[in-house]
Amino acid sequence: MQHRTLGNTLLEVSALGLGCMGLSFVYGPATEKTQAIAVIRAAVEQGVTFFDTAEVYGPFTNEELMGEALAPFRGKVVIATKFGFRIGPGGVRLDGLDSRPAHIKEVAEASLRRLKVDALDLFYQHRVDPAVPIEDVAGAVKGLIQQGKVKHFGLSEAGAQTIRRAHAVQPVTALQSEYSLWFREPEAEILPTLEELGIGFVPFSPLGKGFLTGKIDETTKFDATDFRNVVPRFSPEARKANQAVVDLLGTLATRLKATPAQIALAWLLAQKPWIVPIPGTTKLHRLQENNGAASIVLSAAELREIDQAAAAITVQGARYPEHLLKLVGK
Repeated sequence: MQHRTLGNTLLEVSALGLGCMGLSFVYGPATEKTQAIAVIRAAVEQGVTFFDTAEVYGPFTNEELMGEALAPFRGKVVIATKFGFRIGPGGVRLDGLDSRPAHIKEVAEASLRRLKVDALDLFYQHRVDPAVPIEDVAGAVKGLIQQGKVKHFGLSEAGAQTIRRAHAVQPVTALQSEYSLWFREPEAEILPTLEELGIGFVPFSPLGKGFLTGKIDETTKFDATDFRNVVPRFSPEARKANQAVVDLLGTLATRLKATPAQIALAWLLAQKPWIVPIPGTTKLHRLQENNGAASIVLSAAELREIDQAAAAITVQGARYPEHLLKLVGK
């Protein structure tokens, strides 16, 4: 597994990370604990050094899982976590955001305990909080960095102007936002801003929440608790229309003796040397498949072929339900 550097702060991580949310949250029932730990530790054995979690995943249970699974690898892996959502007593997620400086400090202390670490490697603001100036947020994290409790500051789904304002107070190491062949909006303004400022990019949902693997079609039934049931892009009609994206990946995958998922990840890796996708999975064989993408190098001609074919496809459906779309790009 090759390594890449996120931002001018020189945070070095594996070229592919592991998004761990789905082990505890969102895509159906939580994975049984021993199986989840097996997946995380297998990722380490395969060269993955970058793991993504958040206090709200569960809530709390995903961080606790990370703390236990990665305990034998302290100092050898980078764990990213996040703050910014309101969570009530007993770990009940509440509506709304909370990035008040006092709350950020409370979250940091709790995450340190759950992750069983002395410092948080990368601490993202999960979503921009319109009620709190981003300068105050960046200042709070800067204070935690000065205290040695946080090593790097990150943002998630933030707009370009917010990124600039935060970066002026405390250098931002990485932005985490959705980016894949079926969601390319960051290319217009976000990627140029990150390149100018020297900030790394961590695409989540690099496989389109599973759709770009080619294992989902309009007949697929999701678990009743699966978040995709309320995502417009995953309506049966949208899935049928969006099959063209998977067919595009499948054509090239067959030629290169790879899988659609591997081509989708290889395409992302080819966009910029400071991009580090974080595909998630609950299955060992999918983990190995995803990590195999790191060794696939697409030629300039193959990248042009993908771009030309993708330009002729209009992806159907919003990537989030309306109430969540309101939280992004601020």
